[in-house]
Amino acid sequence: MLTALVIIFIFAYAAIALEHPLKVNKSATALIGAGLLWTIYALSIGDHELVNRQLGESLMGTAQIVFFLMGAMTIVEVVDAHNGFEVITSRIKTTKLSSLMWLVCFVTFFLSAILDNLTTTIVMISLMKKLLDKQDDRLIFAGMIVIAANAGGAWTPIGDVTTTMLWIGGQITTLAIMKGLFFASTINMVVPLLVVGYQLKGRKVVSPPRFKENGLLQTTSFERNLMLFMGLGILVMVPVFKMATHLPPFMGILFGLGILWLAGNLVHRNKADDEKEHLTLVHALTRIDMGSIVFFIGILLAVAILEHTHILGNLALWLDRIVGRQDVIVTIIGLVSAIVDNVPLVAASMGMYSLAQYPADSFLWEFMAYCAGTGGSILIIGSAAGVAAMGLEKIHFFWYMKRISGLALIGYFCGIITYIIQYRLVH
Repeated sequence: MLTALVIIFIFAYAAIALEHPLKVNKSATALIGAGLLWTIYALSIGDHELVNRQLGESLMGTAQIVFFLMGAMTIVEVVDAHNGFEVITSRIKTTKLSSLMWLVCFVTFFLSAILDNLTTTIVMISLMKKLLDKQDDRLIFAGMIVIAANAGGAWTPIGDVTTTMLWIGGQITTLAIMKGLFFASTINMVVPLLVVGYQLKGRKVVSPPRFKENGLLQTTSFERNLMLFMGLGILVMVPVFKMATHLPPFMGILFGLGILWLAGNLVHRNKADDEKEHLTLVHALTRIDMGSIVFFIGILLAVAILEHTHILGNLALWLDRIVGRQDVIVTIIGLVSAIVDNVPLVAASMGMYSLAQYPADSFLWEFMAYCAGTGGSILIIGSAAGVAAMGLEKIHFFWYMKRISGLALIGYFCGIITYIIQYRLVH
């Protein structure tokens, strides 16, 4: 059974990677792969109660991420419908593509540390659509946004789901992880940024035309500012809501979505129905990319099988037995997280090593947070941020591998060297 599951997963993964030449949508492949994996698992195990319980657990985790993603994408669409991003784009005066790249990456880096890498990626790529007209330029920016978002998310407890897992589990503490990983995460972003900045040197920003509807701007200055700051405020408050209530992030984003919906109804209550139709949250829901969300569901459910069958856990134990060295093992785990979801990998590692053996803020846990958080940038489907970017900008797997993967890999190893040197100097 395990051999069949691994083979099907590899074939599904290959079909997702070859989406463009095969002309088969990656969402269809992900759903078929998930369906086949769960079917074979259910028929092989025979314990229907166990399988249904495990599927329910996986579905609960997947639904939380999907609801969060839908909420964040809807908020971005509402802000966009009100021309809210105009408030930001009108203040960016640079005409040089390389200067814009540096500005965008540093904003992404620090924003993802406050929000999380998934939400930040959605916001920044939506912003780039307002700043850049050429798709080739937007694709390069989207790739660098993924690297910057994952690097920024790795050095705070709320920036990346794996760092949050380690934080909640007691493996890391807030100040220690921020001091320990800040420089390594910065190097992870800056090294690829130096290369891309040099490649873009001398090129000019080509902005998209600004459209008007019926000869008039769609919204007033007050409406644009209100929706922008409410939207960003809701996204920023989600981590605070999580820490205060201990409820999962999707509850915070849905709560905020309701507040934004109410605010929109009150602001536009005196407008005619046809005048406010495109500004409503109902309309925003029709504009979110459901294909990307369906792909997300399929890939998460497929990876869940690897977790339930202990394939990932056994892989980690095998590495521990064969390799032995912690730094090499964690580096490999980071590289593997570019292929499969880093959440089950980190969960397996947390189960492998006890806090009694490796106390909080030890080398293992901090290095794990860095490698698992940034290793996903090496492939487009290696992180939630990459999957979101793939859907929002229709990035092809092999385009990302050709143009971005090498840069992400260089940044990954430069960050590793930085962290190891820093750890040895400090400790």
